[in-house]
Amino acid sequence: MGLTLLAVGCVNTVSGGKAGGAPFVKDKIRSRYERPSEQVYQAAKEVIAKDGVLINENTLHGQTNAVNQIVRAVQGQVNECRVWISVEQITPVVSAVTVQVRTKSGYSDIDLAAQLDKEIALKLVR
Repeated sequence: MGLTLLAVGCVNTVSGGKAGGAPFVKDKIRSRYERPSEQVYQAAKEVIAKDGVLINENTLHGQTNAVNQIVRAVQGQVNECRVWISVEQITPVVSAVTVQVRTKSGYSDIDLAAQLDKEIALKLVR
């Protein structure tokens, strides 16, 4: 029983929330693109809407390294998996994207995260 309690817990999502799932498992793909964050954010929304269902959009405000930071995030469902994507402006022309995917049972689907990240990249070159 103790092993079961360790296997399932809460994990932080890239959109600032928490979700049930197995901790200590790689469930995120991080990338940087030479595009303004608004373009990357729109591409992320379009990819989730095309592949599944867009559930939520939000803007997170925080302070990192004494600089105000704004991170835009979307949440969706693709292939019965929960998907969170965050987009952060690094410089005026460089954005960081983090794609996080968890299955219904709370385990990672890193292959789907990589696929969605690739689809975002392809959407940006069109």
